[in-house]
Amino acid sequence: MASHQSIGSDSSSKSGKSSSMGQQVLCYHNQIAPLRTVKYDGPTKGMHFYGCSYWAEQRTCGFSKWVDEIDEVGDLQMLLQQKDSKIAELEQEMEELK
Repeated sequence: MASHQSIGSDSSSKSGKSSSMGQQVLCYHNQIAPLRTVKYDGPTKGMHFYGCSYWAEQRTCGFSKWVDEIDEVGDLQMLLQQKDSKIAELEQEMEELK
């Protein structure tokens, strides 16, 4: 998905805002991605998205996710973490059996 930040988005941010799953959204700098609102006229005006924490400093990493996309990403991240934990658990079990 293209970065929506460059399409007239303002940094009206609420630092530390968490997604609806309760986890913080991080940009590619591994910093909290503030919640932002598209300010410019157009079909996305008023929509909320998470953007790079360095947007105001113009050192953006290009991270941008619409608020409704975060739940999908969060669900997948949680699933991956569960699978990683299970793999580590099974690897430890294998070591103990050797």
